[in-house]
Amino acid sequence: MSIIVTGGDGYLGWPTALRIADRTDERVVLVDNFARREWVEEVGATSATPISWPEERLAAAAEVHGLRNLSFVEADLTDRAAVDQLLQVHEPSAVVHTAAQPSAPYSNLNGERANYTQHNNMQATRNLAFGLAENDMADTHLIETTTTGVYGAPEFPIPEGGATMENQGERDDVPFPAMAGSWYHQTKCHDAANLRLAHKQFDIPISDVRTAIVYGTETEETRPDDRLKTRFDFDYYFGVVAHRFAAQAVAGYPLTVYGKGEQRKPFISLEDAVEGLARLAVGDPDDRPSDHVVYNQVTRPIAIVEMAETIQEVGEELGLDVDVTHVENPRDEDETHQMEIENERYMDLVGGQSQTFAEGVRDILETLTRYEETITSHEDRFLPDVLKEDAEE
Repeated sequence: MSIIVTGGDGYLGWPTALRIADRTDERVVLVDNFARREWVEEVGATSATPISWPEERLAAAAEVHGLRNLSFVEADLTDRAAVDQLLQVHEPSAVVHTAAQPSAPYSNLNGERANYTQHNNMQATRNLAFGLAENDMADTHLIETTTTGVYGAPEFPIPEGGATMENQGERDDVPFPAMAGSWYHQTKCHDAANLRLAHKQFDIPISDVRTAIVYGTETEETRPDDRLKTRFDFDYYFGVVAHRFAAQAVAGYPLTVYGKGEQRKPFISLEDAVEGLARLAVGDPDDRPSDHVVYNQVTRPIAIVEMAETIQEVGEELGLDVDVTHVENPRDEDETHQMEIENERYMDLVGGQSQTFAEGVRDILETLTRYEETITSHEDRFLPDVLKEDAEE
């Protein structure tokens, strides 16, 4: 038996695999085709942290942590035959599916990228679901990271998965309506629907982990050795807003808040995201869900302006001169939207938040200052247009 982690070369997949390997005697099989490295290079960006290749990573995991139950398979999950072979050889008790093209801006670049994103993401998930069902592994726990982006930005509190609909005096629980804002997010709406159908048709135990915006550079397992570092993207296409703000701070540019910046977005630290996935994969077998369960993998919503001011405060503690400036908002959005999202089920799973946003920011800035030259040499990849114009003057 084994536990498979797809996207095992990625930002979330690699540290998740390390934690799972530390908590089980089962073989932990990382699966990836290195596409994320290609996508980032394609848009002229790079990881701020040097990322080792699997052979060096696994050697470091054995040397530093004594983890000898990790292995790596290069495979493309859109290839059904490859998925069947993977499942038949390794007979997983759980599959943690973190593999996807995760960038909304990349998916919105043009029709080619939109089509690629939709095919890549949904085909991989369908192949895993049908692979488990048709290889007599319907009792394998399928854990997928979808996204809180499937909810959109409603004015009412977002439930943890479902909603109650009333029509002509009758009430029923229904899936929350999909309100994607990009071709990438739409793939996760389809994945969520397909996961429900896979459970209904095949009786596969499924955890749909709707992941918020993940920030941070380190987990307990990656911290001791640079060979164990996970990737850190800070560009417009693959870097989340907190990471781009941190890059601006390190490069000596002001943090540009669009408009009021009071709108709240759902966030979770890398540490807390890894913990939730690990607990789902290697928790007490008696506690493993036999149903289809939705988790809102978020610790709390954070306002954009609060995020910038926290980076400013922590940066100044570390000796950086950080300014926050408000600029005209080029986007059509509610700058005061106060997102509320229920997360009781997820917080019960992880036992509460283990890392605050300020603690995660400190990790980020301490890491990025080590790689300042990489940041500044790629500043055209993360600076907003207003700062690019100022830099050119």
